[in-house]
Amino acid sequence: MDTVSSPAAAPRLAGADLVLGFGSHVVVDGVGIDLRPGRVTALVGPNGSGKSTLLRGIARLHPLTAGQVVLGGDEHNGTPPRAVTTLSARAFAREVTLFAQSRTAPQGLSVREVVAFGRHPYRRAFAGLDEADRTAIDHALHVTGLDPMAHRAAGELSGGELQRVWLAACLAQETGVVLLDEPTNHLDLRYQVETLDLIRDLAEDHGVAVGVVLHDLDHAARVADHLLLMASGRVLAEGPALDVLTAENILTAYGVRVEVSLDERTHHLRIDPVSRHVLRSNPAPESPRKDPS
Repeated sequence: MDTVSSPAAAPRLAGADLVLGFGSHVVVDGVGIDLRPGRVTALVGPNGSGKSTLLRGIARLHPLTAGQVVLGGDEHNGTPPRAVTTLSARAFAREVTLFAQSRTAPQGLSVREVVAFGRHPYRRAFAGLDEADRTAIDHALHVTGLDPMAHRAAGELSGGELQRVWLAACLAQETGVVLLDEPTNHLDLRYQVETLDLIRDLAEDHGVAVGVVLHDLDHAARVADHLLLMASGRVLAEGPALDVLTAENILTAYGVRVEVSLDERTHHLRIDPVSRHVLRSNPAPESPRKDPS
């Protein structure tokens, strides 16, 4: 995949003391998150830890019980941040996009027509696509490897192919903040690797503020500059992968023993679960018996 086109100056998206839930059931309890331009922030944690709900909350798709989400602001020139609740849906969608993990297969539309959904925040009512729209759509199709299937029916695609179509629609939106909920889910190895590379391109080459939910801790360690490890609706640890993804923190969050090592060639963390079968195959050495005398 090639790199993506550059959005306007990327804003910062931040939330403080966020509480989210379903009815009386609290899912996210007093969490803060700070997505900065040029940085990839990964949210990790076991199922039910609240990471996807948190992402949807800052994307304005899940109502906040408490706390506030703000966008932009520049401390250098004194520009204050804006509460996202003050922005219209169209204005917000020009600055923030969310790639959700559950999207249906559109019927009766081509791949290109689905990717064009990403241009809706820029289009006037009943207006057709202009040159900027077509350029953004072409580029999104190209960087996600969808050029050859642009005119295929989206409803006929596999789960992994459709995943890339919706990712392309998000890229066509050309926002300064990109939120991704499990973007490597359903993808084969090639497109997992290329999606992670694309996420790094967004941050490094184009200054986009990226927030991404990932289940695979190795993927999170590889792609993220900053991690939030969540457990039971709270942040258990936050910071660089080396500080967050420790054997102790992973045991606390997931209830699983792991061995954490650093690959000398790539300098990436490697996380190996210590399963029951591993323990059976490699039992701990017995302690020498003491002489009773």
